[in-house]
Amino acid sequence: MRPLRACLLSLILYALLFGLLLDRPLSLGLLRLELAQKSARLANLPSPKLVILAGSNAPYSHSCAVIGPMLDLPCENAGIAVGIGLDFLARTNAPSLHAGDILYMPMELSQYATTRRQTDAGPDGAILVRHAPKTLLSLPPDRILAALFSQTFPNLLESLIEMPMQRLISPQRLLAQEFNAEGDRINTSLPTASPALLGLPETGPPPFTLSYGAALIAAFAAQESARGVIVIGGLPTGFLATAPTPGQIAEIRALYLTHGAKFAALPNHSRYPRADFYDSPDHLAQPCQYLHSIAVAALLAKLLNRPLIPPPPQILAQSQTCPKH
Repeated sequence: MRPLRACLLSLILYALLFGLLLDRPLSLGLLRLELAQKSARLANLPSPKLVILAGSNAPYSHSCAVIGPMLDLPCENAGIAVGIGLDFLARTNAPSLHAGDILYMPMELSQYATTRRQTDAGPDGAILVRHAPKTLLSLPPDRILAALFSQTFPNLLESLIEMPMQRLISPQRLLAQEFNAEGDRINTSLPTASPALLGLPETGPPPFTLSYGAALIAAFAAQESARGVIVIGGLPTGFLATAPTPGQIAEIRALYLTHGAKFAALPNHSRYPRADFYDSPDHLAQPCQYLHSIAVAALLAKLLNRPLIPPPPQILAQSQTCPKH
């Protein structure tokens, strides 16, 4: 009986520590706060509206502040870092989507290839347990168990360090410096990409296999399309040298079209020279973010048969400072 009692006590202690007491307000708190702010703004936007949803290439490489006015639509850039579970994102954003809304999804290629195990091991497990238990309970049983037992001893140490530090470092202030009122990433202007980024080796097209992530994306696209939301799949930004192959693009297009959604791609497949990027292959520097967003707005206007409003002169002027292609 003693080993059984010891196991029971350890489970109770684990639940109390990670469910009620410990938190990681800096490493995970920024993501949680970003997601909360974006979902709150989205809930207050009138319909019809435009929502951009993907990984970090959404806020870094796409600008709602540009695309929204060009389409004459309120816009929220709901993209958040790759690694946050697509099932979590779907349940967070779905209540604020309504018939006639436009959901543009330039998802990263890695999100389609995410496995079930990678989803279970994502950083959102701790967020779900500590801050979103209702959402957690709406997930499949094995996903719930994976989240409940996702914490480790290093996580405990990180919590003990981060919780006192949050008094000195305000997550709210950091996010206000990094994102605008539409959820776009700002302050990423550089004359050229960093030497480390420019020095990355040429790798060619990335390996790509539709996996559990693709199934989650397809299910979300089908669900929202059935509710009257105009879902449009797209391509993420990236280096010219790592452009997806025609076969990969055809797979992505088919995934959306066979689930009631639309698909749209720019002629350059959203691929740009390395000098256009800020700190990773998914993150355009702000002038190039504007240039790409102007092109995306024109693409969506054509697909949706909407009038296209020219960008403001200051946006157009900033976009022209992107390195010439």
